[in-house]
Amino acid sequence: MSLCILAAGKTATLAVAAFTLSWTHSVERTRWEEDWKVAPSGLQLVEARVKGSGAGMEPPDGAVLKAGWWVYAPKVGPQNRLVLAASGATGGGWTLCSAQDCRELAKAAGDAIVLEPCESTGSSQPR
Repeated sequence: MSLCILAAGKTATLAVAAFTLSWTHSVERTRWEEDWKVAPSGLQLVEARVKGSGAGMEPPDGAVLKAGWWVYAPKVGPQNRLVLAASGATGGGWTLCSAQDCRELAKAAGDAIVLEPCESTGSSQPR
């Protein structure tokens, strides 16, 4: 499997089996991170971390505080796609990191990015 990144009418393909999304909460200015797997069934959220807590950001039941981060395993099924957009209120967008590198996505307010698993045929077309 690969990850397709759709933005501004173009598709980029990353040959990754897993990635981390991170961003800064626009009100609390708190860092969030999520670890995802790319699977035939969709994008699977494996673990989430939030640096602290605040209004509307309470850690869920079962979260564990590790080195200042609330760490937990969200109970959500595979997602067909993730749609990301920057609010413009944080001075940045989303950061997507894989074992190879990191890249910033949707930096400007209103920029929309779609993440989807790609077909394993090597095509850059989302499924």
